Amino acid sequence: MAGGTWSQTDKPVLPGFYMAFQAAAAAAVQPGSRGVIAVPVKAHWGPVKQFVEVTDEAGAANAFTRDGTDGATAYAALRLALLGGARKVLAYRLADGNAAASSATLQDTGATPANVLKVTALYPGARGNAFRLTVQSNPVDATKKDLRLHEGTTLLRTFTFAGGSIQNAVDAVNADSGNVWIRAEKLADGNGALANVTGVSMAGGDSGVAGLANSDYVDAFAAFETQQFDAFALDGVSDASLQASLVAWIARIRGEGKGVIAVLGGSAADDAATDAVAKAVARSAGFNHEGIVSLGTGARLGGESYSSAQLSAYAAGLIAGQALNASATYAATPFEDVTRRWTRAEQEQAVRGGVFLLVHDGRQVKALRGINSLQAPRAGQNNAWKKIRTVRVMDSINADLQRTAEESYIGKVNNTEEGRLALIGACKQYLQTLAQAGVIEADGYDVFVDPDQTPEPDQVFLKWEARLTDVMEQIFSTFVVR
Repeated sequence: MAGGTWSQTDKPVLPGFYMAFQAAAAAAVQPGSRGVIAVPVKAHWGPVKQFVEVTDEAGAANAFTRDGTDGATAYAALRLALLGGARKVLAYRLADGNAAASSATLQDTGATPANVLKVTALYPGARGNAFRLTVQSNPVDATKKDLRLHEGTTLLRTFTFAGGSIQNAVDAVNADSGNVWIRAEKLADGNGALANVTGVSMAGGDSGVAGLANSDYVDAFAAFETQQFDAFALDGVSDASLQASLVAWIARIRGEGKGVIAVLGGSAADDAATDAVAKAVARSAGFNHEGIVSLGTGARLGGESYSSAQLSAYAAGLIAGQALNASATYAATPFEDVTRRWTRAEQEQAVRGGVFLLVHDGRQVKALRGINSLQAPRAGQNNAWKKIRTVRVMDSINADLQRTAEESYIGKVNNTEEGRLALIGACKQYLQTLAQAGVIEADGYDVFVDPDQTPEPDQVFLKWEARLTDVMEQIFSTFVVR
């Protein structure tokens, strides 16, 4: 769908809804189906270069396993995102050209045994190398055989089939709707009888992690553009060049109307360095964009330490999962402690430098202030653009209005006085709903035809006026002692 921003010198050519936010005219939208974050991940199991929707921890384990060894990041990243409050996580497994599925070949009972059945793991990855195959006679019906699949010592599935035909074994495996581990392929008919074996190992599985490069992530960015999500995080990657590519990508798609906020962080070494503050502030200054949140601290949970780059998934879940009339400022977290406690002066430096910080206040770990990395507002912006809440609200209204315009107005309503009044009436009713939800001020909002524009016959220029609400973040008091 077409949409995005527009300017007097660069009017789009595609039909669509285009919004230009300026400091004196911003609006908001009530919470809808938001709370979706996207994360590229690495894993030893699961679909490769496909989108997998995960809504709970069990789903993450089922899709990619809990294995976090040898560079696998899927389970940890998805768990942190869900812990942050994401309603849904859109995961995309990366793999290099070496990715391969494990397999094993079984033979018949002929005098000269022939290879008759190939069993292959459903997905590429090292997990399949732990699969073991056993073929034996069915203990109840001697005319049948059992093909048993073990992972290590755990029995995953038993496939029972009528003997005398290799195809029967193939069908038993492939037609089993509960089979989420292997597929079978007939290589030859042989004598029709599958030979009994015990513990045949499947081999050759490669997770395709070792050879991944930044270009694989950049390719994933392009794939993500076809999906709908609200926040984005990398799976613990802190490489500066990849982060620069991500910042450029976010800036572009936001300009095209895709309101996504990305969260980035640093390495564990940077988080704990003596100059950690300077590193975090410098990283944020390099981003300098309202669509990028720069996380400055790592944290510990359940005895495990996470870098700020790893915690970016948690922060993305926190941001996307909050109601629009809420703020990330002082949002409580489940973490036991931060990996480095910043002093009061350092915390002030972080806020001034656009660093999103987690702090331990002596009782709990919480977010310090809900700010993004924007430090130098561009033309038409002001300091409100430095607030995560402000940006989320503007992103939401843009998405909501773009969807409504495409579904109900563009190409459907005549550009007459009556048609424009109908559009304006719907917009005002929309703002009234926002006011009732406490997202904008209840008085002073308006929508009208922009008198400063000269439209073409198929164009409508609207002017929106509204005051965004905010949360209390600083309370100043004077106590007079008499």
